[in-house]
Amino acid sequence: MRNFSGYLVLTCAAIATLLVNVENAKASVIQLTFEGLQDLESINGFYNGGTGSLGSAGPNLGVAFSSNALAIIDADAGGSGNFGGEPTPDTIMFFLDGNPFMDVAAGFTTGFSTYYSAIGSAGSLTIYDGLTGTGNILATLILPVTPSNGAPDPNGAFSPLVPIFVAFSGTAKSVVFGGVQNQIGFDNVTFGSINPGPAVPEPSTLTLLSLGAVGIAISARRRRRSQQNAAV
Repeated sequence: MRNFSGYLVLTCAAIATLLVNVENAKASVIQLTFEGLQDLESINGFYNGGTGSLGSAGPNLGVAFSSNALAIIDADAGGSGNFGGEPTPDTIMFFLDGNPFMDVAAGFTTGFSTYYSAIGSAGSLTIYDGLTGTGNILATLILPVTPSNGAPDPNGAFSPLVPIFVAFSGTAKSVVFGGVQNQIGFDNVTFGSINPGPAVPEPSTLTLLSLGAVGIAISARRRRRSQQNAAV
């Protein structure tokens, strides 16, 4: 008969394998919410082991932005943003001049997705296989004018932000965000997936699941021992 310790080791090994597989899947899907940046701060190296133009530091995800890509905070949260209904409050990306780009030096595949609002003029997204918007175009996506119905935030004209996505073949290394300056905003920029959000559970959720699995294993062992004792 397999003993308790051996059963528990097998259970923990299976959980460890699950966690490794999930972390590998997460590594290929990255979402940028722009939280942690200051109002009207250039994003710059905030996601690339550096800082934004005002000194804000974020996680090192190997993602860099051109200097004209700016963060803006919702006016409801004390910023200067005239928007609402953002998927993750309270910060989004926009620009005041040119068309900014995002570089992903390691590259990404499968797809790209984001939320955006453009209530007056259409925008665009162009995905390239080279850095800084160079090389071959892998995909181009036109962003239609979005509603401005004030839902769910009546205090922001650029509300709501709506999801959009594009799939492509090949390995992308940059994205150019197009549109009329100061008339379009983006949030929850996600690459490596066509879903504008995390594709797998967060680590805290996985920890709870793993603890639950261990608890089930222990409970099952105790029930078997009780049944054996009762039969003697």
